[in-house]
Amino acid sequence: MDRQVKNANKLHRELSARLLSMIAIGGAIGTGIFLASGNAIHMAGPGGTMLAYIITGTMVYFLMTSLGEMAAFMPTTGSFYVYASQFVDPALGYALGWNYWYNWAITVASEISAAALVMDFWFPHSSPLIWSILFLSIFVSLNALSARGFGEAEYWFSLIKVTVIIIFIITGTAMVLGIIHFNSAGLHNWTIHGGPFHGGWTALLGAFIVAGFSFQGTELIGIASGESETPRETIPKAINQVFWRILLFFVLSIFIISLLIPYTDPMLASTDIQVSPFTLVFKQLGITFAASLMNAVILTAILSAGNSGMYAATRMLWYLAKEGHVPAIFKKVNRFGVPLYALLATTLVAMLTFLSSRFGNGTVYFWLLNASSLSGFIAWLGIAISHYRFRKAYVKQGRDLKQLPYVAKGYPYAPLTAFGLCLVIIAGQNYQAFLEHHINWYSVIIPYLGVPIFLALWLGYKWIKKTTLVDLEKASFKYAPTSQ
Repeated sequence: MDRQVKNANKLHRELSARLLSMIAIGGAIGTGIFLASGNAIHMAGPGGTMLAYIITGTMVYFLMTSLGEMAAFMPTTGSFYVYASQFVDPALGYALGWNYWYNWAITVASEISAAALVMDFWFPHSSPLIWSILFLSIFVSLNALSARGFGEAEYWFSLIKVTVIIIFIITGTAMVLGIIHFNSAGLHNWTIHGGPFHGGWTALLGAFIVAGFSFQGTELIGIASGESETPRETIPKAINQVFWRILLFFVLSIFIISLLIPYTDPMLASTDIQVSPFTLVFKQLGITFAASLMNAVILTAILSAGNSGMYAATRMLWYLAKEGHVPAIFKKVNRFGVPLYALLATTLVAMLTFLSSRFGNGTVYFWLLNASSLSGFIAWLGIAISHYRFRKAYVKQGRDLKQLPYVAKGYPYAPLTAFGLCLVIIAGQNYQAFLEHHINWYSVIIPYLGVPIFLALWLGYKWIKKTTLVDLEKASFKYAPTSQ
């Protein structure tokens, strides 16, 4: 009976290499590339934006290889919660787990709001509440089926986004080379009004922040490792494929946009779908329904983010329950291996968060969104420091690196560099406020709401439980490839 109860609370390993690769790719390809990339080009120039995306993409690669090394050897749904707890400090793991859960629960609400706005493009004056109920129902249904149900949905969402980007790169290249008739300015756009690095260091920092947010979500592969069919084989494969695909998609797209549209074009600064850089280029091809096409793609990106967010938050809450941090009911799973109570709790938080945007003046919603805005970067910091300590513990205990299913390159410089760049991005979150004649301290404090919440969770747990820095010579590597 005890064994049946124990197995009843286990997730099912149903995610293949095909699904894992697309989950990681889809996590990074969102509205950032379709909308915010134009703003970055307008702000920092084509050279500055490409440099920011290349450096940030390389940093994300370091983080993903760090996560991949740990996840392939110790696959667990707890991901960086577990790695931080076992190799840094249990209090840090506790704070990272809660940080990641509330980040995605709130993000699901924001994606619902965004999807309702997108639908207004086709159905003006329609009730956003109807669309919100519809999309929330879709997220819950996809996640209630099974891990494979989530994975398959994410696969097709991601495939649509990837296909559009590939078509854009091919047609854009043909336009630049003159294969498709277009009055291309070529590299001339890189030399006008201040050259490729327009705006100097402050603009470059702004482009780094845009790039950082664009890559958010790639760490989902760590959460999904706990439900991977054969993590020792599939995770290394997924990590290696993801970097080149994402970097090529982002950098090539931005390069083509910069050749076809001068960065001085004020339309690049807009986040309106009708003047998205992708929309502008497709319109040049004579595609009259370009705005509708990109609106559909952006809706797909939003649904993908909401679907992934629901999955990540549900799994993290399940793991927090498994570790005894929340009531045990949240660790129960149904016959499909889905933690249904954790899913319902996450749905309730997302729904209440969304409703806070509909009533009153939206102040509560605004504060919640800002509280979660830096959570992804905090998670990245956790991954970097956990991997640094993981490898040190592994070597200190006399273990052979050849026994690792996947070995991250560039240690220790890679995780330390990623850690430093994440700190720079977090610190520069609202650098514009300091460039004004009079500093608006309210606008300075608001974006950093998530930092004191995280510190309160970390230091509060540390004070109550009297946790200390983990002794690396005694650190536990208890997670076998078949364990949860």
